[in-house]
Amino acid sequence: MKATFAAGCFWGVEELFSHVKGVESTQVGYAGGEFDNPTYNAVCSGRTGHAEAIEIEYDPSQISYEELLTIFWNNHNPTTVNQQGPDIGEQYRSAVFFHDQEQETIAKKLKEKLQETAIKKFGKKIVTQVVPAKKFFRAEEYHQRYLEKNNLTQCSSKLN
Repeated sequence: MKATFAAGCFWGVEELFSHVKGVESTQVGYAGGEFDNPTYNAVCSGRTGHAEAIEIEYDPSQISYEELLTIFWNNHNPTTVNQQGPDIGEQYRSAVFFHDQEQETIAKKLKEKLQETAIKKFGKKIVTQVVPAKKFFRAEEYHQRYLEKNNLTQCSSKLN
């Protein structure tokens, strides 16, 4: 099964999910934009509409989509529009890109369920987009497993 999320800088999100039991593979890339085959520089310009995202292949017999969503929402600030920590821009937005009706239903229900927790923790409601997955564009190879390749444990900006 496939899940696609955006939660700020994709390096840290990939690092987080790559260690989750039941996640078979991850790749970072660009989702939710208007142009085919965007580059990192084009996405960073803010003109493509893409978010830095992660595409996850997972085994639903080991981890559910709801469990993946819970990890996603608990490891970034879903109440800021187009920002995670010091990273600002549409490419850093919080988004769930659902692949079918079941994923959409689960994501919307869990988002609503977590609103009260978000208000207590951040003082604001969750603004995470829940939108259909369109084409996912794999990022340049140097972005794949970036933290692991560079012996880093986190991005320069923390996920929370």
